[in-house]
Amino acid sequence: MSYTKLTRDEIAKRIALDIPEGSYVNLGIGMPTLVGNHLPKDREIFLHSENGILGMGPAPAPGEEDGDLINAGKEPVTLLTGGAYFHHTDSFAMMRGGHLDIAVLGAFQVSVSGDLANWSTGGDAIPAVGGAMDLAVGAKNVWVMMEHLTKEGQSKLVERCTYPLTGIGVVKRIYTDLAVIDVTLRGLAARDLVPGLGFDELQRLSGVPLLFAGTKAAA
Repeated sequence: MSYTKLTRDEIAKRIALDIPEGSYVNLGIGMPTLVGNHLPKDREIFLHSENGILGMGPAPAPGEEDGDLINAGKEPVTLLTGGAYFHHTDSFAMMRGGHLDIAVLGAFQVSVSGDLANWSTGGDAIPAVGGAMDLAVGAKNVWVMMEHLTKEGQSKLVERCTYPLTGIGVVKRIYTDLAVIDVTLRGLAARDLVPGLGFDELQRLSGVPLLFAGTKAAA
């Protein structure tokens, strides 16, 4: 049976649906910023950016960008009514002080025990860990948004990370273009597989032991 991978926007929408009312959320550089465009309109969710914004809105319409209003990835954003700007130091105090409910981060690799590797010194990668390590240890919940496989077809789920570690045992949930995977004490528990994808095939592609946690298809 054939299956179709989720697009990046579809993964972002899937994540947005899981964010509870009243949450304070940081969206990491890259793919995670797309989540801000899909937040349910009937929920009040407060987006934080590490460069000093709380109450960040979605991306502006073309032609309405404000060069002084950007997120941590230097992408133009909007500010919701009641939003605020503040010093970088205060922003990191929020991150390190446990004031964020969720941090959605990209990743090169996630280990079976929830170790996170999302920075590198090689290739086209950003050559520094930046605020990711502060988010990884400071946020109450760390969710990873990533494609399941590398461009070479290798799984980003690994027994042990080979990239530099951002945080040890910090990841609680992984959203990929194939499934949602929870990091549990028993191991990685896969659920919400894309329509047409069987668990055995997901297990083969992942290359690490998975538990089967449900058959619900991803929206």
